[in-house]
Amino acid sequence: MIDYINPNDIEKRSFEIIQSELPHPIDPILAPIIKRVIHTTADFEYVDSLAFSENVVEKAVMALTQGVHIVSDTNMVKAGVNKKSLQAFGSEVHCFMQDEDIAEIARQKGSTRAKASMEKAAAMGKPLIFAIGNAPTALLRICELKEAGLFSPELVIGVPVGFVNVVESKEALMRSGIPYITAKGRKGGSNVAAAICNALLRITAAEKKNNV
Repeated sequence: MIDYINPNDIEKRSFEIIQSELPHPIDPILAPIIKRVIHTTADFEYVDSLAFSENVVEKAVMALTQGVHIVSDTNMVKAGVNKKSLQAFGSEVHCFMQDEDIAEIARQKGSTRAKASMEKAAAMGKPLIFAIGNAPTALLRICELKEAGLFSPELVIGVPVGFVNVVESKEALMRSGIPYITAKGRKGGSNVAAAICNALLRITAAEKKNNV
């Protein structure tokens, strides 16, 4: 029998179901992120595959409070991030993948737009959070730029999905010394990257409200 729920209560009921079906207890600090990803994907494997660097939530909250900008590797991530929440912190989300200069730079270098986009972001001279949901080459380039001492992101959400260099790029991120949130293995995607951004924005908004 179908349980018809008031549309305003659907999300609340979804999170109640997620909580009841968690395979084991999870860190309460990380729980809002893990549950938001499960809500987006209906995939409980993320309980164990999401990986977090030490104190990453606290670092992300501090960066967002200070108006850090977000750079994504897909317009889907850009579209999925809550703009109203970002604006409340004086932040913006950027995706350079379709920019004409990026296409030309990639052609000249025989590289990918994803790599060129990360180089353009690094040259912005702003504190940045990266939300990578599609291109492992973007994630690898961020790690290379960090290793070369050219810039240091506040946080990298590294959840590209696929088969070629996906696992390797996530492992490089975890070795890089950059604060990270990633999904071990092949799973991920732009929807996951956006979900993590939005979870962090909710956490930051709640922290700000509690500190008023």
